[in-house]
Amino acid sequence: MNTLRKLNVTVHRPMTLDASTVEVRTLAWLAAVVPPLNVRDIALVVGDELIETPPMLRSRYFETQFLKPIFASYFDRGARWSVMPRPLMTNRSFDRSYALSTTGGPTEPIHHPGTHPYDVGLEMMWDGAQCLRVGRDLVVNIATKNHAMPCDWLERHLQGRFRIHRAYKLCDSHIDSMVIALAPGPLLVRSREVADYLPEAMRNWDMIVAPEPTKNSFPAYNDDDLLLSSLYIDVNVLSVAPDVVLVNDACPELARILEQFSFQVVPVRRRHRRIFGGGFHCVTLDTVREGGPEDYFS
Repeated sequence: MNTLRKLNVTVHRPMTLDASTVEVRTLAWLAAVVPPLNVRDIALVVGDELIETPPMLRSRYFETQFLKPIFASYFDRGARWSVMPRPLMTNRSFDRSYALSTTGGPTEPIHHPGTHPYDVGLEMMWDGAQCLRVGRDLVVNIATKNHAMPCDWLERHLQGRFRIHRAYKLCDSHIDSMVIALAPGPLLVRSREVADYLPEAMRNWDMIVAPEPTKNSFPAYNDDDLLLSSLYIDVNVLSVAPDVVLVNDACPELARILEQFSFQVVPVRRRHRRIFGGGFHCVTLDTVREGGPEDYFS
């Protein structure tokens, strides 16, 4: 936060989680509540519109409420404010196909979903971090039917204002540890293969390939510690200007590569990003940037 302010970025903070709030409860389930750590996931900002996205985790069901004072202030100043349809999130709401098809598997076993009085079939579940914004174009990662339905909603809702491009199974959900748009033109990618999943108009853009991560760059954890992100989490950098990028100070190799491409690298410490499940792009949600939704695909 202090680094961003030193770079003349206006910083807003969500409301904090009261210690007495320990669980989320709806008509269909209850879950432990979590604080708003990775705000990139829970909303999407497109032009002058704030869109609250339908959560994929029950514990995050009401997480956008922590941003309500901030969103309300933008609404008072003329911004649009929309909420995508909220899922009931019974066990049968989840498309299990991707998790069942991967060798790594989910963080806990997937059993037969059973039935519930509020079953309505597969539902919209999708995080804002599954979207790469490039001018007036949005590249959306889709790995399940839960992701495809909100993408349909976005296409209809944003029709005529923004264009949607679907990237199928680029990863399980969030796109921003696979590819990040650093500025108009250059992309930071995990590997060259990422280009195969991107819209054809982007495949010839400059691709800066991040160095392979090493376990030595991360703290040691116990076997029972829940790690919420892969070793590639440090691809999750944050551009604060066309030539200024925040990079984890544990990644000097990545910093040197970006400097070779004439970026000013600002090193910031974030040691436990795997436990918290997010890098600098994840923990921020930029609401206002200079310049309009330009067309980089024409």
